[in-house]
Amino acid sequence: MKIGKVRKITGVSARSIRYYEEKGLIQTSRQENNYREYDEKTIESINTIQLYLGLGLTTDQIRDIIFCRFPERQEHKDKDVYCEELLLMYQSKMHEINQQLEALTKAKFNLAEKINRMVQKRKEDNE
Repeated sequence: MKIGKVRKITGVSARSIRYYEEKGLIQTSRQENNYREYDEKTIESINTIQLYLGLGLTTDQIRDIIFCRFPERQEHKDKDVYCEELLLMYQSKMHEINQQLEALTKAKFNLAEKINRMVQKRKEDNE
């Protein structure tokens, strides 16, 4: 299938699709006229890339996940379960998110206190 169809199916821009190819995240073949030809596996790969991007990972991190090495003896369709790099990346991302949540919680508390003080001050001034 051509890039336009892939774009419609995945909702990803043609520019991003070409970028994923450039980064080695997806593989394409070329027709005689040098047009890229995509298959169903490409759709699955792009959807996976979008999932990881949604988790906040970079394309370099995603490439590491896609090409994760794990023991040959562990034949498993969910090879990411055995990818140590992926586990470490997820744990790091979780730590980062927890820090952001903590900062947001503090900011929310401080903002609520300022609002309450302002409202209280206005009440006192109007009495």
